[in-house]
Amino acid sequence: MPARDDLILERVDRFVGDHLARGVVADRRAVTVSAWQVPDEGDLAGEPVPVARMQRDAAFVPIEPGSLWGRPWGTTWLLVEGRVPAEWAGRDGRIELSLDLGFSQAKPGFQCEGLVRTSAGSVIKGLEPRNHHVPVDTGPGEEFSFTVEAAANPDLSGGDDFRSPLAFAPTALGDRATAGAAPLYRLGAMEVRLVDETVERLRREIIVLVGLARELTATDPRRARILDGLERALYAVDPDDPAAGASAARGILAPLLASPAAASAHRITATGHAHIDSAWLWPTRETVRKVTRTFANVLDLMSADPDAVFVSSSAQHFDWVRHSDPELFARVAERVAEGRFIPVGNMWVESDVNMPSGESLARQLLYGTRFFEEHFGARSDVGWLPDSFGFPASLPQLLRGAGLRWFFTQKMCWNDGDTMPHHSFVWEGLDGSRIFTHFPPNNTYSGDMRPTELARSVRNFADHAASTRSLMPFGYGDGGGGPTREMMADARLQADLEGSPTVAFGTPREFFVEAADEPADPPVWSGEMYLQFHRGIYTSQMRTKRGNRRNEALLVEAEQWSTAAHIRRGIPYPADELDELWREVLLLQFHDILPGSAIAWVHREAERSHAETTERLEAIIAAAIAALAGSGSTRLALNPASAPVRAIAPGSAGPAPEATPFSSEPVADGFRLRSDSIDVLVGADGTLRSVRALPDGRELIPVGHRGGLLQLHVDAPAKWDAWELDASYRLATTDVDGGTARLTETGAVHVVHPLAHGQVEQWIDLHPAGGAVRIRTRVDWHERHRLLKLAFPVAVHAPDAAYETQFGHVRRPLHTNTSWDAARYEVCAHRWVHVAEPGTGAAIVNDGLYGHDATRTTDDHGTVTTVRQSLLRAPTFPDPDADQGAHEFVSVFAPAETTTDAARWGTIVGSPLREVDGSGPVAPLVASNGADVVVSAVKLAADGSGDLIVRVFEQRGARRSNTLRFDVPVSSLEVCDLVETAGGGRADAATLTDDRTVVLDLRAFEVVTLRARLLTPETE
Repeated sequence: MPARDDLILERVDRFVGDHLARGVVADRRAVTVSAWQVPDEGDLAGEPVPVARMQRDAAFVPIEPGSLWGRPWGTTWLLVEGRVPAEWAGRDGRIELSLDLGFSQAKPGFQCEGLVRTSAGSVIKGLEPRNHHVPVDTGPGEEFSFTVEAAANPDLSGGDDFRSPLAFAPTALGDRATAGAAPLYRLGAMEVRLVDETVERLRREIIVLVGLARELTATDPRRARILDGLERALYAVDPDDPAAGASAARGILAPLLASPAAASAHRITATGHAHIDSAWLWPTRETVRKVTRTFANVLDLMSADPDAVFVSSSAQHFDWVRHSDPELFARVAERVAEGRFIPVGNMWVESDVNMPSGESLARQLLYGTRFFEEHFGARSDVGWLPDSFGFPASLPQLLRGAGLRWFFTQKMCWNDGDTMPHHSFVWEGLDGSRIFTHFPPNNTYSGDMRPTELARSVRNFADHAASTRSLMPFGYGDGGGGPTREMMADARLQADLEGSPTVAFGTPREFFVEAADEPADPPVWSGEMYLQFHRGIYTSQMRTKRGNRRNEALLVEAEQWSTAAHIRRGIPYPADELDELWREVLLLQFHDILPGSAIAWVHREAERSHAETTERLEAIIAAAIAALAGSGSTRLALNPASAPVRAIAPGSAGPAPEATPFSSEPVADGFRLRSDSIDVLVGADGTLRSVRALPDGRELIPVGHRGGLLQLHVDAPAKWDAWELDASYRLATTDVDGGTARLTETGAVHVVHPLAHGQVEQWIDLHPAGGAVRIRTRVDWHERHRLLKLAFPVAVHAPDAAYETQFGHVRRPLHTNTSWDAARYEVCAHRWVHVAEPGTGAAIVNDGLYGHDATRTTDDHGTVTTVRQSLLRAPTFPDPDADQGAHEFVSVFAPAETTTDAARWGTIVGSPLREVDGSGPVAPLVASNGADVVVSAVKLAADGSGDLIVRVFEQRGARRSNTLRFDVPVSSLEVCDLVETAGGGRADAATLTDDRTVVLDLRAFEVVTLRARLLTPETE
């Protein structure tokens, strides 16, 4: 860049940031401010209070700019009063308040925030850094009065550069119990202003042209003309009186701004957005206020700017506003009806989508879709998960099955190695389902419409040959805030500007309708979109994860037994309570809660919530099975699993079987455990030295290797502590040796392994269902920056491993031929991982883990395939005490020739038998006659019609014909979509052949939802 060009740009930067910034405010006057800090004791205990409570209890005292305020996480109400100066009458300009709560230059949403209300309590707008103006309707000489609910949220972000290794550091501020009471903020200027709108517009025009000049090459004539115009405009303005020359300067710049974009320019659809994390560096109670502030900002912007449109996902967010501020919700609903405030995504929250079960993702879509339909009269057809940490192969089918036509995310740009090859493409899922998908080439969901962002979109876009457009969500996000008037102004200035792509305000749907039709032969990405980043999230905050696994299984079980009890015994179906509990579990699957990447406050709340949910679900289940079992003294076993367990069919009850017997005895080099189907040698150190499936006697533990070996790694990622697991963790591996083992009275081998800070205890026996080794592990965990894994080497030559995912499994290669393969050094599995060669294999099963790795090596004895379960991590940010304390796990090592065998063990471990006393057997309400066609859910329809909903899926990955048998008569049957809308789905997937039999024709991994109308006396 020529030196003279540099000098011009430096001069303009100073002029804009200094002289013009001051000139925007033609006049200003201080206002009177009083404060009431919500007490941190008594029934208030520092929590937010409703407006009515503030109006009743507040004792306001004067406070001056410069005063300290705000204990961490506390709330301070401000009373702002003043008068518009009478002498402003007749002067041009906009009158507004500017209320600075003590904002820094950090990104909005990560520090103190406020919500402005009228004196009567109606919401006006939010206050955040870079957006702290408030409209004033009173005229010159008139008084005004507002209240501000100011939240003293700590800034835990470390600044704007979230990717910096220094951005996050351990802090006590993430939990109110440890955050202290010292005030965090110093009140800034509080004033009423008269804004010179001509100077304001000039400032935006210069900012846009300067940004564009910086993106053009040094030899571009357009750049030279812009710099010349900027320099001439600068000297048309008196720095001591910008208003005097502002119109002349704008006249100089007008031709530059009027020059249109090239006909071939890339086209950007700009849509207002505010990604709001349902919890992250703040608790969910604060998210309620963040959503309220953001929605208020958007409504204020819409009232002033007819071009403003805004998209928002997460039915939970809308529901929070509906309950906390019905008046504001009604105003939102009006804008939704206008088509300007646009719900998208149809999910309850922007969930993590790797770890939740298939039924959980189905319910995310069910509850989100039903909320949007009930309250806004329509569902979206745009899938919207901008920030979730990677996307499983099962997701396209689930999105399409819920009526979504298109999918949007930007997270894949975070890959730390390979770059995704397309921005507009078709994504093909596990079962062959396809959905048109778009990544914004701007690489963000919170753009701000700067020229550099528009230029980045053009520079990055990978599909120019076939596509001409991209989507740009703009507005402050993560902690909320949304689009601003400055962003709107900048977008308009660049709508049709030479040297830039074109910009048009629009909705995601408008974008996708055009974009999906552009490429004649769109590229296809098949299978999971594995995020090469944030690999530690499968293990951080294990209590939250185990609570999720436990409760999503209990919810399905509670529905199953409650449905049977209702149909067979007339017991009322607890629909409202089940809905409430589902919504709570779905909230806790948010993509910074379930992954374990939120502050301590969030995870302690999640643990309490999961415990309470478990208790309530157990009570629902107990009531239902008591009704089903009846009175009597026969010991019955009920099987909630989707596979037979010890001769008890899924969904049925029968006489309780005895546990499969096994023998245990000390031997020279350890302990032998043996049953009719398996022979196991446990070494004196408590590891598996031999596992042989009987009667063939094939050895599964490779020669010289140990199964069930605990391994400890140094886990100190370069950044993003709770999120990251760097590949270098494997450079520091320590086998946990020195264990002592003994045989217990029950026949289990009890092992104690010392750790540097705590210990591990294990109980090794044979599973009661027979044919597998069970390892129960209890860890007293007090390590820091360590990773604990449990390793299972298997004597098979496997090209890949199968990992359970939603409604099926995915195969991932065990080699590292490509960088894409090597990047998958830590992956997600649900209940099981399976490795095999023809004729033999093994399943490695868990009761609540997600992180795994699998490798293949060769030694003198042949190929060894090792699968390891990740048990615990010890990150220190955002929660400095993450996972400290006691944990328990169950792992099962089972001979398993096929994935069907592995899936059977997954259901056995994940859904154990229940035993009760009763009067006799109970037949399953719905039964599948094939092991690979799984009944995933049996419930009553969400619409209260009384219809029976049955969901099935094919789990092996092959076309399958199968029969479902109902134990009650059915009058009619329809295939419906995933959200229970009749007529959705593939109609020929199921045929009712008589009043109890359904013939299924399923494709590989296909999920089918059936709606059955039961035959009652009224319908006969």
